[in-house]
Amino acid sequence: MEDKNIYSKHEKKIEKHHEQIEEKKEEPSKEYREQKEGLSKEYRERKEERRERYEEYKEFVEERREEINALMSQKSLKDIIRGAFSIKADTAEPEIIRERILSGGKVTGTNMVIMICAIMIASVGLTVNSTAVIIGAMLVSPLMGSILALAYGSVTRNPVLLEKHGTGFILQIVVSLLTSTLYFMIAPIHTATPELLARTSPSFYDVLIATFGGIAGIIGQTREDKANTVIPGVAIATALMPPICTCGFSMANGNWDMFKGAGYLFIINCYFIYSAAEVVLAILDLPEAAKLSPEERKKFRRRKYRTTFIVLLPCIAFLFSIHMQG
Repeated sequence: MEDKNIYSKHEKKIEKHHEQIEEKKEEPSKEYREQKEGLSKEYRERKEERRERYEEYKEFVEERREEINALMSQKSLKDIIRGAFSIKADTAEPEIIRERILSGGKVTGTNMVIMICAIMIASVGLTVNSTAVIIGAMLVSPLMGSILALAYGSVTRNPVLLEKHGTGFILQIVVSLLTSTLYFMIAPIHTATPELLARTSPSFYDVLIATFGGIAGIIGQTREDKANTVIPGVAIATALMPPICTCGFSMANGNWDMFKGAGYLFIINCYFIYSAAEVVLAILDLPEAAKLSPEERKKFRRRKYRTTFIVLLPCIAFLFSIHMQG
């Protein structure tokens, strides 16, 4: 009996001890839960605060964007006009411009064959008085490429390019004159047609056509868009082939007055296409373009004015004579 009581007492002690252990186990869990709940609440509060700050920042950015758009829309008329007529906006990379212009001015076997074909087409068109055939010859001719390449060499002050493309251009002219002269010597018709006579009386209008044609041609060659539809139109407008063919007709028939008129028209077209292209390339500020000192720039400008005046002198004299007759 006594043993039983002792066992009961021990059992109660053990149970009490277990209860104490369980209580101690529950106490940290309760603290942990409370701590966790506190942290969760703090996290939610911080998250809400961050969201509010983000919304404020987003609203601030939208306000600034609206202000910038408003300022941009308040451009002056001068800025709008300048942007509309800027030729630098869609300019191709300098390497692309160089490759495009210089490849167009190459004098190779293929180009020379095409040149002879163009001369023959133009000569036949002038003989039969066909405007459509003459236009076809202008489209085929590669002469424009050599002139633009010379302008590039001049702007970059590259003597190698100037010599190379200058020699090629002279060779093209010589071959063109010889081809057209031989054709008109063999051709049965030796009477000047209206199309031939039209190339013997150059005027100031031809200067304007060549100048604006040169500007359009070089701008077309320096754009990002590879599909260039400008050069064919410029080739038709400036008419480089018919004057050479007329010179060939004059040489074949010994008509030197006609030769002088046609030769002068060809010089006008070549010089003013070249000058216009040179000006546009200088405006584009190509990396290879030579940086001239103020003295060199002044000297270059004086030389340009002098050459232009010499080229225009016959036109000026012609206009003066018309004025005096009137």
